[in-house]
Amino acid sequence: MQNLTDVLASSAVPETLQTVLTVTTETCIAISDALKQGSLAGILGMAGNENVQGEEQKKLDVISNDMLKDALLACPAVRAIASEEEDYIVPANTDGEYLIAFDPLDGSSNIDINAMVGTIFSIYHQTGDQPATEADFLIPGKEQVAAGYVLYGPSTMLVLTTGNGVNMFTYDPTQGTFVLTHENIRVAQETQEFAINMSNQRFWSANMQNYVNDLVKGKDGQRGKNFNMRWVAAMVGDVHRILCRGGIFIYPWDNKDPSKAGKLRLMYEANPMAMLLEQAGGKAHTHTQRILDIQPEAIHQRVAVILGAANEVDTCLSYS
Repeated sequence: MQNLTDVLASSAVPETLQTVLTVTTETCIAISDALKQGSLAGILGMAGNENVQGEEQKKLDVISNDMLKDALLACPAVRAIASEEEDYIVPANTDGEYLIAFDPLDGSSNIDINAMVGTIFSIYHQTGDQPATEADFLIPGKEQVAAGYVLYGPSTMLVLTTGNGVNMFTYDPTQGTFVLTHENIRVAQETQEFAINMSNQRFWSANMQNYVNDLVKGKDGQRGKNFNMRWVAAMVGDVHRILCRGGIFIYPWDNKDPSKAGKLRLMYEANPMAMLLEQAGGKAHTHTQRILDIQPEAIHQRVAVILGAANEVDTCLSYS
């Protein structure tokens, strides 16, 4: 079986991008090792700080962020980084060719119960002769040159696109590397499975409530078929399930806090996952537009997300 290095080389990925991906994924392997230590290493629980989102940070949020930050800033090919856990972008090397945005530990509320978490990343090609600024990161997601995530589950898996389909890799501890295990992933256009946080139902728009009510009614409703609901409470886990067996994932706008357009971050979660889903034949939208077409206004911008099986995304949007 091919390992990640072989696949990147055979896919004509530029050497500098290969370097960035290698640094990122090797750091994720180190994060995976830290997660496996759990309470034994005293890394569970709260860190006693809030991030820029106003969310209380877990110890592993901070640890994983620092691991990725240190590794990427030391990589000559990286021009700057942006992290969900950092207030501002961090310039790296003026001669670097790539901007990388990441969520170092998606689903960190799952850490203390030993449930699924992951790292999500998004990479853009950009050069310049001055230190990078936040404005340099405000690029539509369709400009991404690579996107992916590493899932820390029963096995550690890397899911990656460089713009030519989606491949899945599994970490092989005997080799110390990611090995290609699923090639050219495709998401079926139809599905009977959905993922949404039903506890927020009362805050959704009437249109979204009507759509989900029709899913719940199953054969007895106008959809005429039964649906199963799944919810991991970590976007990386819910998207991974869709890439493996289909489905739709929805984190809609709600009026719990009208000042926020959605829960998920455009730069660190929505854009990279949207690229992966589109590369696998799915769709990814807000209530009003394709996610990859959004012109970002700020690095911590939030958006509503509807992604997954193409026909089901279209059906969901038809209720708007």
